[in-house]
Amino acid sequence: MRKVLIVDEVHPSMTEGLTNVGFEVETRTDLSLAEFTSILPSYEGLVIRSRFKITAEILKDSALSFIARAGAGLDLLDVDACLSRGIAVFSANEGNADSVAEHVIGQLLSLAHKLHTSDTEVRHGLWEREGNRGFELKEKTIGIIGYGNMGKAVASRLSGFGMRILAYDKYAPSADYPATMEQIFEQADILSLHIPLTSETRGLVSVSYIDAFKKPILLLNSSRGPIAPLEPLLHGLRLGKIKGLALDVLPNEKLSSWSPFEKELFAEIAAYPATIFSPHVAGWTTESYFKINEVLLEKIKGHYQL
Repeated sequence: MRKVLIVDEVHPSMTEGLTNVGFEVETRTDLSLAEFTSILPSYEGLVIRSRFKITAEILKDSALSFIARAGAGLDLLDVDACLSRGIAVFSANEGNADSVAEHVIGQLLSLAHKLHTSDTEVRHGLWEREGNRGFELKEKTIGIIGYGNMGKAVASRLSGFGMRILAYDKYAPSADYPATMEQIFEQADILSLHIPLTSETRGLVSVSYIDAFKKPILLLNSSRGPIAPLEPLLHGLRLGKIKGLALDVLPNEKLSSWSPFEKELFAEIAAYPATIFSPHVAGWTTESYFKINEVLLEKIKGHYQL
């Protein structure tokens, strides 16, 4: 019987679904890295979220047929090493696209209408109407970087707001809202990032990148933190090039490990009223928790032609 190892907490439907199609499933969320590496050769399949970084060294003695990541990004997997060993790699980008899109729109509306700051003020007895005058999204231009499942889901919803949408994807150009980066730099009022973390996109949002925008922008990042390091974001806030910032991700999400410099940097950014933060939960809804499993199970069954 084919054996599958699950090393992260995933929706219980994963175990049920794999068992129903003939897999023997073992869930071990208590493993250390050394323990995980030592037992991995006994399994044909691996289901993982973010517990371990899967390197070529870890895979050297494995007999895996597939690795399924219960999430969207594959930056914690050495995909080239997997493919060179004939290991199929599955992610579930389709499973949390709706969740991400709604989260991004919630952040955008909060920034545009100052919902986060006005709520705090009213709770503290301040009734300041003029200081909380917002702006409408209608007829504003949003630049969407990355037009995969997430980018398309965001564009689909924002089209109903009467916004002008420009989408740029280097590898899968949009047929719906095609644009060049030059057009986005020139015309965008809002920028939303929906690209994977790769060697090419790491540090993409640099000082020069931000300075290239002709108008002050709202910037939203729900992809990966290292794509938009904090130093360039602070540069943009200081100069007024970034007039609103919403981050669901950070370059270092282990807050307890922050250096004094990281703490100081974040504190200065957070002091700007037009900033919103969330703990990497854009794709983390009750529904997406289940839908991610559905997507992965279908891909695993397709891999075995079940």
